[in-house]
Amino acid sequence: MSKKGGRFETRMKAGVWIFVVFIGLLLPGCSERRVPKEYGYFRIELPQHSYKMLADKKYPYEFLVSEAAEVESVEHEKERYWIDIRYKRQNAVVHCSYKPVRQNLNALTDDAMEFVFSHAVKASAIPEQAYSHPEEKVYGLVFNLEGNAATPMQFFLTDSTRHFFRGALYFNNIPNQDSLAPVTEYIREDMTVLIESFRWKD
Repeated sequence: MSKKGGRFETRMKAGVWIFVVFIGLLLPGCSERRVPKEYGYFRIELPQHSYKMLADKKYPYEFLVSEAAEVESVEHEKERYWIDIRYKRQNAVVHCSYKPVRQNLNALTDDAMEFVFSHAVKASAIPEQAYSHPEEKVYGLVFNLEGNAATPMQFFLTDSTRHFFRGALYFNNIPNQDSLAPVTEYIREDMTVLIESFRWKD
C-alpha cells in the first residue's frame, strides 16, 4: 500500500471516530427528560347564579334559594320543616334541619358545634364567622371548613327564643379540596345568599 493510500485510510478512520463521538454527544441532548406530570381536573361548567324565594308556605322560615337547586322536604322521625337543597348536576346537597327552641338553646347550639368539630380530624382549619341581622332577629355562626373535610361549610341561625335552623353542605363523593374547589365556591356563594336573605315568618 502506498503512503498516500495509508494517509487516506488513517483520515477515514479518524473521521469515523469523530462522527461517532459527535453522535454520542448529541443523542443525550435529544432525549426527552421525563418529568412527573401534575394532576389535572376536568373543567366544571357552572350556571350563572340566580335565585328565587322558597315558596312553600308550610315552613316557618323563608330565604332565597338557587334556581340551579331543587328543594325537597325531608321526613325525619317526628321532626318537621327539614329540607334538602339538592344540586343534582354537582352531586351535592345542603342538609337543613329545623328545631323549635324550648328553653334548650344552649343544647341546640352545642349539638350544632359538635357536628362541625366532628370533622376536625380531616379539616386543616375551621374558621368561624358570626352573623347578625337584628332587624329580622336572625343571629348565628358560619363555619368554613378547610382541607378535605366531608363538609366544606356549615351554619346555624336562630332568633334565640323560638327558632333554630342549621345547614350543612355535603358532596356525594370522596372529598378532594382541589378538584371540588370551583363547585364548593359556587355553592358557598349560594349559601351566603341564603343566610343573608333568611327570615322567620312569625
